[in-house]
Amino acid sequence: MKHMLLAGLLFIFAGCSSSSAVDARVSTISGSEDEASPLQQKQWLHGSADCLLNKQQPIDIFRFDQSSYILRQNKCLNFEAPFIYLLIGTEKALVLDTGATESADEFPLYETVRTLIKQQAGQAGTIEKEILVIHSHSHSDHYAGDPQFAGKPNVTLVEPNSRAMMHFFDFNDWPVSVVNIELGQRKLTIIPTPGHQEEAITIFDAQTKWLLTGDTFYPGFIYVKNWQDYQHSVARLVEFTQSHEVSYVLGAHIEMTAADGVYYPIGTMYQPNEADLALTPEHLLALDLELKKLDEPEQIIFNDFIVTPMNIFQKTLSNIARWIFQ
Repeated sequence: MKHMLLAGLLFIFAGCSSSSAVDARVSTISGSEDEASPLQQKQWLHGSADCLLNKQQPIDIFRFDQSSYILRQNKCLNFEAPFIYLLIGTEKALVLDTGATESADEFPLYETVRTLIKQQAGQAGTIEKEILVIHSHSHSDHYAGDPQFAGKPNVTLVEPNSRAMMHFFDFNDWPVSVVNIELGQRKLTIIPTPGHQEEAITIFDAQTKWLLTGDTFYPGFIYVKNWQDYQHSVARLVEFTQSHEVSYVLGAHIEMTAADGVYYPIGTMYQPNEADLALTPEHLLALDLELKKLDEPEQIIFNDFIVTPMNIFQKTLSNIARWIFQ
């Protein structure tokens, strides 16, 4: 509960940020008129008006292909409703983030992951795979489920802190260098993207061509702790998309409504008209162009996301939380 309290305090001072804003809304993004894919058509479970009456499963599961899954936590368990990604190779299965709830009874993430791996193995022929658990960044709504995996056989859990992450990935020149990991006939590229948070990374999956950006970029209200780091991270991602085919840019939350530039307030547990999860490389490019125009941190409003700098109070609380939990 302590991490939830700190998370709430972090955003109490949101109104203290600079009042200036850049309205960079765009009416269309290239490719938006193409026929929607099953992922774009997916209607995620989005909470309930009365969570006491909520009977939805704790985890909403979307199977993209035989070895790629997107999981979303029930908003009635936690308003953050983070997305979790399961990518299965011939030797290893990657779990990106573990959600905002520790209890396996309320939120059976480990057992769900095991079940999906076994189902996939029934088609592929190999049952036992190492489960590799990593995190998009070190905020508690993305690692609360770690205890479900800790100490389990055949599980490698990279703890959500800078020391463990740097040791595991062995970055030569953070944040400029990238590293590759192999799941078995499935290569992933790990791209440092600090700015929202110090240890933030982005994952590119060559199989699905997904760019998994965590809280660095998603359809929501994106808080930026270090503005210059964030500018450089977005620029690196744009450069990456120009040399790699990227199908979708997928983050860790949905906070925007389907109405242009309108977001759900912090703590909302019912989002009946929420935006799509999937963003595109064109969205990233549009953000990069706006970031490069600014000499000082300023809120930028787009139709599909909003980027805003943290104020001094938010940064202080973020630093305290980081110090306590790392």
